Amino acid sequence: MNWPNIEGLEMISSPALLVDSQRISKNIDQMIQIAGDNFKGRLRPHLKTHKMSKVTQLQIDKGINKFKSATISEAKMAACLHAKDILLAYQPVGPNINRLGKLIDDFPDSSFATIADNLESAKSMASKIGNSSNPVRLFIDINCGMNRTGISLNDRLLNPLRKWIEKEPRVTFSGLHIYDGHLHQSKLKNRRDSVIKINNSIKDYIKIETVPEIVVGGSPTFGLWAELTNWNLSPGTVLLWDAGYARAFPDLDFSIAACLLTRVISRPEKDLICVDLGHKSVAAENPLHERVFFPDLLDYEIIGQSEEHLVIKTQHSQKYEPGHVLLGYPKHICPTVALHNQASVINDSITSSETWEVNARNRV
Repeated sequence: MNWPNIEGLEMISSPALLVDSQRISKNIDQMIQIAGDNFKGRLRPHLKTHKMSKVTQLQIDKGINKFKSATISEAKMAACLHAKDILLAYQPVGPNINRLGKLIDDFPDSSFATIADNLESAKSMASKIGNSSNPVRLFIDINCGMNRTGISLNDRLLNPLRKWIEKEPRVTFSGLHIYDGHLHQSKLKNRRDSVIKINNSIKDYIKIETVPEIVVGGSPTFGLWAELTNWNLSPGTVLLWDAGYARAFPDLDFSIAACLLTRVISRPEKDLICVDLGHKSVAAENPLHERVFFPDLLDYEIIGQSEEHLVIKTQHSQKYEPGHVLLGYPKHICPTVALHNQASVINDSITSSETWEVNARNRV
């Protein structure tokens, strides 16, 4: 997990997000290798992990031109780079329907799609932004067991939804979107068995109903879907990777390409140090002891966190004077990136003066 010694960290203010450009490039190459010879047709990487134009452009430069987004902002970022095909994999409701329509109008050279899992939402999109001369592309969002969004393949309302989309001239049926974010088994065999079960249910469905495109999986199951099917793939975390996935899925050969720079700001008591890595700098959705890892710290325990501070207990506190630089590796990099305006770029283990804007970090 730990990066080698990096020159020039003393020049970067903390807390800061760091990205290693070479590691990101290698992760893209690994993603392409797993997807196979037809990677240009199969890969639809998720933008939500990095939210950066620079990382998106690196993928475009290597031949990837289809993407998936969770927000209008991410979709717009890809469109500004002339991405050809962008799937907003978050069912738009309320004002976001018209915002998607504006995106379609503003970027005619990019083809946009979104998802629907119920007839009311599909009708709302058709009436507000549908156009028979340029119908809105709709993927039906399938609930394959995560129970967060989507409609089950055996739900009696699925076929009426599909038939309505197929008959309505203001929208067009583009395929199925199937995200398996609930599959986090560390043992590859268990993960494989779960993927095969979902795969079989999809096969049963397409024996009866043909589907133009099927978008499957996330990062933990990326390699399995690539191996078992010819369908399209949408990994996201693989671009930056993180401590959580590196520990949970050793079968996936990606490198951690982002971390956090922090400094000791105080030693309030014996065996305690405080660093400038609060809730505003690292995602706080995990238990306190799992939010961020410090490989260079010895025998430590995170005992407290607030907006700007992280308190760590260690018998070796005397080694870490105020100003001491530490690198922290978040368990979950995606929401951590969204807390930062920019990332400082590391090249060949040397800090550069270059920064990459996290320009799609806003929800809107």
